Amino acid sequence: MKIIYSDGTVAECPEEEVQHVLKHSAAHIMAQAIQRLYPEADFAYGPATERGFYYDVDLGETKLSDEDLKKIEDEMRKIIKENIPIKPFILDRAEAVKLMHERKAKYKEEHIGDLPDDAVISFYQQGDYLDMCVGPHITYTKALKAFKITGQSGAYWKNDAKNKMLTRINGVAFRTQEELDEYEKQMEEARARDHRKIGKEMGLFMTDDLIGKGLPMFLPKGYTLWQELENYIKEKERRLGYQHVMTPCVGTVALYETSGHWAHYKANMFPAMEVEGESFVLRPMNCPHHMMIYANRPHSYKELPIRIGEIAHDFRFESSGTLKGIERGRHFCQNDAHLFVTPDQIEGEVSRVVDLIFDVYKDFGITDYRCVLSLRDPADTEKYHPDDEMWNTAENALRQVLNDIGIEYTEEIGEAAFYGPKLDVNVKPAVGAEYTLSTCQLDFCLPAKFDLKYVDSESNEKTPVVLHRAILGSLDRFMAYIIEETKGKFPVWLAPLQVKVLPVSEKTMEYAGSVYEAIDAAGIRTVLDDRNEKIGYKIREAQQVDRAPYMLILGQKEADENMVSVRSRDTGETETMTLDDFIAKVKNEIETRAH
Repeated sequence: MKIIYSDGTVAECPEEEVQHVLKHSAAHIMAQAIQRLYPEADFAYGPATERGFYYDVDLGETKLSDEDLKKIEDEMRKIIKENIPIKPFILDRAEAVKLMHERKAKYKEEHIGDLPDDAVISFYQQGDYLDMCVGPHITYTKALKAFKITGQSGAYWKNDAKNKMLTRINGVAFRTQEELDEYEKQMEEARARDHRKIGKEMGLFMTDDLIGKGLPMFLPKGYTLWQELENYIKEKERRLGYQHVMTPCVGTVALYETSGHWAHYKANMFPAMEVEGESFVLRPMNCPHHMMIYANRPHSYKELPIRIGEIAHDFRFESSGTLKGIERGRHFCQNDAHLFVTPDQIEGEVSRVVDLIFDVYKDFGITDYRCVLSLRDPADTEKYHPDDEMWNTAENALRQVLNDIGIEYTEEIGEAAFYGPKLDVNVKPAVGAEYTLSTCQLDFCLPAKFDLKYVDSESNEKTPVVLHRAILGSLDRFMAYIIEETKGKFPVWLAPLQVKVLPVSEKTMEYAGSVYEAIDAAGIRTVLDDRNEKIGYKIREAQQVDRAPYMLILGQKEADENMVSVRSRDTGETETMTLDDFIAKVKNEIETRAH
């Protein structure tokens, strides 16, 4: 495939750049199609991304429908068929500003003002469409063989909520139609696994704009699942010496000024509330509260490590375009803990945290993950606490610990917390990009900011080191992950509804009622479906909507023989057994947390 660079050079596209060039060129072809259909459109940014491409466009008061997106896609096909040549040229700054001003391209004109003084300002001409761009691009529009517009969303100009909301139109592009077909299959699978779809079908959680975007509410079945996760991780933590606390969801601005969050994290926090002369804010994380719990009384080295845990409610002001069900919301509950340790306890405690992470992953059958040592970007003085000595000490200490305990990891610059480096464990879900579930952060910074102390063996005051760690991450995100991995077919111990009792007819209702009562009395989550519906309908609903691991189909034969016919959700097979044997089977699966 031939490509053209901004200086007019034409060359064969390097293999590793083909996908990027196709996506970037598709963004320009889409913009030309938009310009033809909406001549007053003003274009902002239109980059290629890891997943595809998009263009942010100011369409005035025009709102696009799905039918409008289809028209844009059809117009793109016309442009491709016309086989329009794509030609670059370069202008000096004054000429570039003049050209954009003449074309009433106010976003491009403003963007020129953001470029360095020595920037080369290049353009690509594509028939009646002109775009400021560094390239490279395909040489003719016909080189784009396979593409699709995938949707639209809102996006602020320069990602700043103070600026105008633009329309972001998204798409994908591939070398061949076969690659596009494979992508669409993957997207179909993603839609089938989407935790928002499954959560609605199963009645796990809900959202409503009247309550607020990104503020999910857990319904009875969803809260049952949530409580099982909470009880599971708290039980493991208690066995490891964690002490659980409960702290308020708000704190004073002064608290976050002390911790440094106000300086480094304010943009992600809800605005402050003024009450009786004090400023309060919804907390985005829990470490300042836990620091104050430690500071509540004196400590000896003999007490350390002190492990403080909490399932804590937190609030972060995520932009509306990034919200995604319970995977990413503005309210979530962290499986949080802070470990206050001496320097010589760091390695042992990090090792125990890592062991706990992998123990949990084994329980849930999580095998596709990778470990990342997240470091600061020394050039980013705005994001990170400015103390080179502290950062070098912390990063070297965590790196040494990971090497000593034999963890395989990669290093990523610029991914650390503002106060210290961290180990992130990133999972690769069944569909979509990887994301972080578990984390362990090493912190020399906040203990010093809060003037935390302990008395060492020689009666000297020393500052403890703090490990921030989250095993399930947030219960909300972990739940979303499990929903999508299992398609809502949870193992028995997690399933909100473990057994559904299905009488075949009114004649066996009395027997079904006695079976239900026995199962309920055994502490197994069960429901009796006593509706006057056909048994086939009841089975389909129990299996496809409720996703109950077991269905008991009770006809006259079962009632006469005092037996139960057990249908498995996972195998679709049915076997007959005594009620006592069935109860024992289910209780064993619950107790062993079989998956």
